[in-house]
Amino acid sequence: MQYSYNNDDALVLLSGGQDSTTSLFWAIKNFKNIFTLSFYYNQKHSDEIKIAGSISKKLKLKHKVIDISFLKNIVISNLFKGSDDVNKKHKLKEDVPSSFVPYRNMIFLTLAAAWASTINVKHIITGVCETDYSGYADCRDIFIKSLEVSLNLATDFDDKLIIHTPLMWLNKTEIFKLSDDLGCLDFIINETMTCYNGVKKINNYGMGCGECPACILRKNGYNEFLRKYK
Repeated sequence: MQYSYNNDDALVLLSGGQDSTTSLFWAIKNFKNIFTLSFYYNQKHSDEIKIAGSISKKLKLKHKVIDISFLKNIVISNLFKGSDDVNKKHKLKEDVPSSFVPYRNMIFLTLAAAWASTINVKHIITGVCETDYSGYADCRDIFIKSLEVSLNLATDFDDKLIIHTPLMWLNKTEIFKLSDDLGCLDFIINETMTCYNGVKKINNYGMGCGECPACILRKNGYNEFLRKYK
């Protein structure tokens, strides 16, 4: 999957985790100027905001943080600060991970589209992935495509918004392989955090507690990457 928009600018949704940062390096390769955007929504740890800011600073990119902490007051998720264990089931549906934040990506991308139009950017990059989407309905390709249509219908701008999902059909092993191909594997391992609990313990696959669902997925993906490609 190759794109080239070398004369266009792009906005990358950056959480400071593996997927969004790999997507960021993909964007740097394919676009002219890059802006990064993060959200504070009362997530269990604010380290991801600091990490996203640090990544942006190291790469000399303009970084913006939007506070949507009100989200905790209107939706249910164990990913919020002070909530229950993320290893439990979701209170709204048993087969959905309790870390799922309803409507999160829709809100993220809607606000991203608003800022993108303000800074005259029509390309938005997000690291969502259906292959390893872990039960998150708003990481599916059908959702992203439908939202892109809806966001363009919400305005009458000449330049139509395009949402890019470079990781959509990759599993964690393949995402590690992509970062290796992009020359940023060491950066991903040393600088990013995917851990739901915000544990900064250094492991061979990167920072994390090694026990939460996000860490297990990342650890297993890295081990398979080593087995297949190294």
